[in-house]
Amino acid sequence: MNDDKQNLKLLSIFHYVVGAMAALFSCFPLIHIAIGFAILSGAFDGKDAPPKFLGLFFIILPGIMMLCGWTLAVCILIAGGKLARYRARMYCLVIAGLECIFMPFGTVLGVFTIVVLMKNSVKELFETSRPFQQ
Repeated sequence: MNDDKQNLKLLSIFHYVVGAMAALFSCFPLIHIAIGFAILSGAFDGKDAPPKFLGLFFIILPGIMMLCGWTLAVCILIAGGKLARYRARMYCLVIAGLECIFMPFGTVLGVFTIVVLMKNSVKELFETSRPFQQ
C-alpha cells in the first residue's frame, strides 16, 4: 500500500509538470495569431498582398488550437490534484488516456498512470478515501 501511495504522489507531481508544459506549448500558435493581425492591419500590403480573409484564418484556427491546448493543460493539472488526494479515479483514467496525444511526455505519463490506476490495491485506496461513503 505504501508503494502505491508513493507511485500516486510521483504521478501527481509529473501531472503538474506535464500540465505546465502543455500550457506552455499551447502558446506557440500566438505567432500565427500575430501574423493574422499583421495581415488584417495591412502590414503586408503591397504588390502581392495576401487577402484579408487569410488574416482571419490565421487568427481563428490558432485561437481554437490554443483554447484546446489550455483546456487539456487545466484538465491535466486537475488530475494531478485528484491523484494526490486519491479522488476521482475514473476522471484520472480518462485524462490519462487523453494525455497520450501529447507526445512524448504525455504518452509515457498517460500509460504509467493507467497501469497504476488499474491495480486492485490502488482501486481500494481510491474507494476507501471517498468523501461521502454510502
